[in-house]
Amino acid sequence: MAKRDYYEILGVSKGASEDEMKKAYRKLAIKFHPDKNPDDPTAEDKFKEAAEAYEVLSNAEKRAQYDRFGHDGMRGGFGGGGGGMNMDDIFSQFGDIFGGGGGSPFDSFFGGGGGGGRRQRKGSALRIKLKLNLEEIANGVEKKIKVNRLVNAAGVTFKTCGTCGGSGQMKKVVNTMLGQMVSATTCSTCSGSGQVIDKRPPGVDSTGLEMQEEVIPIKIPAGVGDGMQLSMSGKGNMAPGGGVPGDLLIVIEEIPHESLQRDGTNVVFDLFVNFADAALGQSMEVPTIDGKVRIKLDPGTQSGKILRLRGKGIKDINGYGKGDQLIHVNVWTPKKLTREETEMLEKLRESENFVPKPGKGEKGFFDRVREFF
Repeated sequence: MAKRDYYEILGVSKGASEDEMKKAYRKLAIKFHPDKNPDDPTAEDKFKEAAEAYEVLSNAEKRAQYDRFGHDGMRGGFGGGGGGMNMDDIFSQFGDIFGGGGGSPFDSFFGGGGGGGRRQRKGSALRIKLKLNLEEIANGVEKKIKVNRLVNAAGVTFKTCGTCGGSGQMKKVVNTMLGQMVSATTCSTCSGSGQVIDKRPPGVDSTGLEMQEEVIPIKIPAGVGDGMQLSMSGKGNMAPGGGVPGDLLIVIEEIPHESLQRDGTNVVFDLFVNFADAALGQSMEVPTIDGKVRIKLDPGTQSGKILRLRGKGIKDINGYGKGDQLIHVNVWTPKKLTREETEMLEKLRESENFVPKPGKGEKGFFDRVREFF
């Protein structure tokens, strides 16, 4: 089933501000919260759908990627990852939306709660650069990358936070003319997790984390571009006490090809031919992403002609097929001639066939390019 547009889910326009999206998401979260809709089995799905949309659109980099490539830019383990979001993930990430320190928003609205305010911490994100050549970009590639990330060290033990008693929240009761109002804030001692470190081995920092090298397999979809950022959910730094891991952000860097140039999904190759081959025609090899192929140059080929090899370009990241390879023909004029070559060309210059005679239907270079596209 195709996913709905994220802007449509939140009911905002593409030019919506951060504050507008925040208000729209909060409204939907309250409307579809499972605690408020116990008899509606679809409420939780709608609640998670709204959380997924906000998770992407509230992040400037993910929003730009989504605006450019749509849902396909989020595929393959990258992007929002809303399909795997659970309630703890949602409230740990967007606790500020609900005005509390996590847990159910109805705890802070109506003073309920008990231990429901405890929330998991989220680890910080990691950012790496990944260099890809044109062949890998064109067809997609699977790689294994080494990442140094913070992980929970062995031998660390935790105990209940003495400040909040393990609830993760500090609650304050205020008497008003309407009755008692309960407000809750995140515990500053445990940051809402309800636990603090009891014992840790030597060399482990106060958060209970240590740096460790890890090899992570990653599948890069075909058609990515230079500067594009992909996201792997949960592959960043871990959080203290076994909270929600952060994301791993992969920034794509294209390695220039020695003879081919990328133009969107098309690939461009400059073919230089001598005068004789252009005039008489010739069969010759040209490089492509998939290896060399042989093409036929027709007799009388003019400099500036563009040949097309269909399907020899780059796969579109949105799945709209492959681009083409465009071959720009350039007739090479030698700068130095031997005496014999000069005499031969002098004789040819007098021939009627060597006098330019554009016909009525002949087009200039830019006209041909415009017509080609």
